[in-house]
Parts: sequence; structure tokens; C-alpha cells
Amino acid sequence: MTSGKGGTSGTETSGSGDIVRTLELLWDTGRRPSRGPKPTLTLDQIVEAAVGVADAEGLESVSMRRVAAELGTGTMSLYRYLPGKAELLDLMLDRVQRPSENPADLGDGSWRSALAAMGRATLALYQRHPWLLQVNRSRPILGPSALDGMEKVLTRIKPMGLSDPELVSAIIMIDGYVVGAARTQLYQLDAERRTGLTDTEFWEAQTPMLEKVLASGRFPLMASLDENTWGPDFDHFEFGLQRILDGLEAFVARRADEA
Repeated sequence: MTSGKGGTSGTETSGSGDIVRTLELLWDTGRRPSRGPKPTLTLDQIVEAAVGVADAEGLESVSMRRVAAELGTGTMSLYRYLPGKAELLDLMLDRVQRPSENPADLGDGSWRSALAAMGRATLALYQRHPWLLQVNRSRPILGPSALDGMEKVLTRIKPMGLSDPELVSAIIMIDGYVVGAARTQLYQLDAERRTGLTDTEFWEAQTPMLEKVLASGRFPLMASLDENTWGPDFDHFEFGLQRILDGLEAFVARRADEA
């Protein structure tokens, strides 16, 4: 599948720019020029403009030239603030991952509700910014938003009583599940956009043949399924999320018994 707004091809890699300079920009520790004309922009404005372009047009539309045009300035002026697109991408990633400041957004205080809330919030993040699925983030640059989010979740799930690597693995497990669910949703939207057929229209086109095949007796179990089995009312994402948490709960209980 080709990339585009909401596309799913991996087109960029986090951490591919100047790592030291990116960290300086993320943590605001770099030197500021004491001479020269007064800056007319802020780094925040540049990052926000880049995120806006990615949200509206897809990640492949983000370039220093395109962002400069969005801000009504010359392309070269952006290089006063950051080295290039690779570093800009890492700033964009950290910007959109800013965690909520409301403690209630991480559940009722239990580790289970915290992980569930994290899963739902992560899915919503991908829905708001589908271009995130185009980025290989296996080697992330750790900025303030990433570390703030991790700190908040780890604080909530520390009472699980697991080892530190196991706590991090629990977060990775939830994140991996959410990425898969978000990608599936994105594929569905992309298919509808490309074909012009809604999900309902797509399945209605197959109904006559499927009814004939299922009536043949060749697939008795499939034919016996409840008519609502494939309906939109069942929340597959929430079902899967809760089953993962059930497994973690059983593991936590076993670890407590062993202790």
C-alpha cells in the first residue's frame, strides 16, 4: 500500500538525524545565538506547523519548504532553528506524545485501569495522527514528553510487584497490541478511500455468493454463527485489551503467591 494521508507504508525513521542536536532542541539546552537578526519564529511554531501538515496531508508532505510555506517564511530561515527534516520529525513525535496532566486520565488508581487507559489513549493518538504509523520508532529519541508519559504510567503500575524489565514489557505489550489495532483501522479507512466503497457496500457485494456457499453445508460451523457475529456492535479492541490485562492479572497474582 502506498503512502498518503493516513497511509501505512513506513517512510521515515526516528533518530536518523543529529542525535545530540535533536536532544538539545528537545530539552532546550542548546546555545542561542547572541548576534544576528532577532528570530521571527519559535521552534514551537515550526513543530506545530509540521504536525498540522502531517495531519492534513500525510507525512510525505512534510518538508522544510512545505513547513516554511505554511508559516509564510523562506525555507532557509527554518535552518536557523534546526538542522533539517530528520530532527524536525523527532520534535514532532515528542510533541504529539505529550501526556495528559489530569491524573484521572490514567484510570482510578489501579495498575489495571492505568494500562487500560494508556491503551485507549494510545489508540486515540494514532487516530488523531495516523502518520505516526508511517514512522519506524524502534530507536526513539527520548524527549520530555516521552519520559513524562513513561514516568506517569510506571508510577501507576509499580504496585504490580514485577521486576523493572517486566513492568516495561507490560507497557510494550499494550503498545504493540494498540499499534496492530490502529493499523487495521487505518487500512479500513484507506481501502474505503481508494475504492469508493464503504465497508457496508463492500460486504453487501459479497452477500449473495456467501449465502449460497454457506447454504451448501460445506462450512457448517460458519453457517451456524449468530447473525450479529460480524456486526459493528462488538468492540473487538476493548475485548482484546481486557484479555491482555486478564493475563497480566493472573501473572501478577502468581508472582505474589510465589513471593
